[in-house]
Amino acid sequence: MSTSDDQFEYLLSLAKENEILRQKEREATMLMTSLILNKRRVCDILINSTIEIQQDEKALLLDALFDNNLYRKEKAYTILFRQLGIHQCLVADVLSIAPRTIRKRHRCYKEFGLAHLLNKNRKFQRKRDNTELKELLFGVLHSPPSDYGINRTTWTIPLLRESILNSERILIDKNTISQIIKKEGYRFLKAREVLTSNDPEYKEKLKKITQILRRLGPNDRFFSIDEFGPFSIKQIAGKRLVPPGEYPTVPQWQKSKGWLIITAALELSTNQITHFYSRKKDSEEMIKLLDRLLVEYTGCGRIYLSWDAASWHSSKIYLEKVKEINRLSYRKLHNTPIVKLAPLPARAQFLNVIESIFAGLSEAIIKNSNYSSID
Repeated sequence: MSTSDDQFEYLLSLAKENEILRQKEREATMLMTSLILNKRRVCDILINSTIEIQQDEKALLLDALFDNNLYRKEKAYTILFRQLGIHQCLVADVLSIAPRTIRKRHRCYKEFGLAHLLNKNRKFQRKRDNTELKELLFGVLHSPPSDYGINRTTWTIPLLRESILNSERILIDKNTISQIIKKEGYRFLKAREVLTSNDPEYKEKLKKITQILRRLGPNDRFFSIDEFGPFSIKQIAGKRLVPPGEYPTVPQWQKSKGWLIITAALELSTNQITHFYSRKKDSEEMIKLLDRLLVEYTGCGRIYLSWDAASWHSSKIYLEKVKEINRLSYRKLHNTPIVKLAPLPARAQFLNVIESIFAGLSEAIIKNSNYSSID
């Protein structure tokens, strides 16, 4: 016989085998479909056939097949079809589930029995509830990525999954990692800079100010003092409401129309501001402000002045002026209150209440402005 005849015979036998396999698949599919639709035939097969299921399990399987719980019924049909010798892929096609689910259920049946597989009250422990996995995940999370050979400073979900897989050989998906982290209250947040002061006497100065505010009497006044500026009089950018198609711009290079400094004092108990415009920041301007406050608050018993650690706020000239004002003869002559100084800690502008007033001034008046002159 020639080589071509051998090849023809081989192909013919292969075609016959394929036809036999297709016929068996059709028969298996028809059998599964008829069993799902015909309950009487299911009973006949379980009672009369030599299926490899123990007698006590047959009753349990029959009960699950007629159960209203579709999930339990599906598992029962999975075991029935597999015990009838039907391939898992065909079972998966008919029941519309994944082949790995068929394998998982059949393995559970072989290891633990039918009662365990069909138990309605059996609780499945999800990976996200596994205590050992949680401890492992947070152990990795609390270590720097460099310990696992990753050239980064922070963790990401994909990197956590990769590290656990490589170091512990545990397969875990990204969604499970996210669920574990969120369940424990962790979040990915961007660090932001906070206002701090490096004054060595920070606590003592702050304690002194809070004690003064607690003991403030009806005839006492507490002032938060600072300067705003100098700021240029020119077109200044800011956020504004514009119609569609309009894009506001501000020239980068502009000729200034002048500049101003605002020196102001905010009285905390009445929320009143005393202010004036000036061209400099020095002790003379502070004395000028002090004189205004003494005139405006004549009759008060005591006034407290609180400001930052600028040099002109505590110069010798200014301190001499305060001593002069506090003399009994001066106070009787001019009917002025005692002046007390309550300086803020160094580099602690965030404690100066008047800064919030200046911020509102900037938003409402300075930004989006284009004044023609200083006046």
